[in-house]
Amino acid sequence: MELKRKANNLLFATGCLVLLIALGTFAAVRQATRPVNGVIVSISNEFNNFFISEREVTSLLTRHGEDRLEGASPADVDLKDLEARLKAHSFVKEAQVYRDLAGNLHADVRQNRPIARLVHSDTRRDSYLDADGRRLPLSPLFTARVVPISRLGGQPLSASFFQDSTGRRYLEFLRYIDEKPFWRAQVAEVFVEPNGKLSFTQQVGDQRIEFGFPENISEKFAKLMVFYRQIPPVLGWDTYHRVNVEFKDQIICE
Repeated sequence: MELKRKANNLLFATGCLVLLIALGTFAAVRQATRPVNGVIVSISNEFNNFFISEREVTSLLTRHGEDRLEGASPADVDLKDLEARLKAHSFVKEAQVYRDLAGNLHADVRQNRPIARLVHSDTRRDSYLDADGRRLPLSPLFTARVVPISRLGGQPLSASFFQDSTGRRYLEFLRYIDEKPFWRAQVAEVFVEPNGKLSFTQQVGDQRIEFGFPENISEKFAKLMVFYRQIPPVLGWDTYHRVNVEFKDQIICE
């Protein structure tokens, strides 16, 4: 009796497994032949940026409306090609295109994000810089509140400046500012001096901060925070016009 019960259980489990495989195969075949029902665009916006819109994503997927996706046969829809179109956009950091069981085509997009603005004397030639040191164009949809950077005297910097081993240190400096909410709000404009040293102006306070070369970055900002906490509350923000944190264990104020 016990052996018969086990045999029945085994047959039942086998039958269930076969049924599940059959249903899965049927669903897969049906999905593979089902025309595209609709296009669903999802844009990750964790930094509250709006550099690319759902409409623009749809336009990229359809080649500005030339390739209609709704009603298209799955055989005519190259998901990898659609992903490549999206990733070619400057403000798309990651993209994934896939179909669901209902036949809908999903496009999930994660936006790229600037951390600085490369300033020109002609603002129409300004551009952004992302965290990897790549140039991003300005966007008609959204203006990012990021720190402007240029050479002292107003000469522009190109994105290529940040690509070699020396330039990556300057990129690290900009990333540090971007990652710290206080400094992102406080640093007004950054300048690269002819000798390669950095200085910047502030949103609060008239002092120009002389930072030196982009090294020991966190230690220098820690020293500047000591200045903020101890000097202006006692003597006022306008007592000094120059603050230098370049040298180890020193804060020079004039």
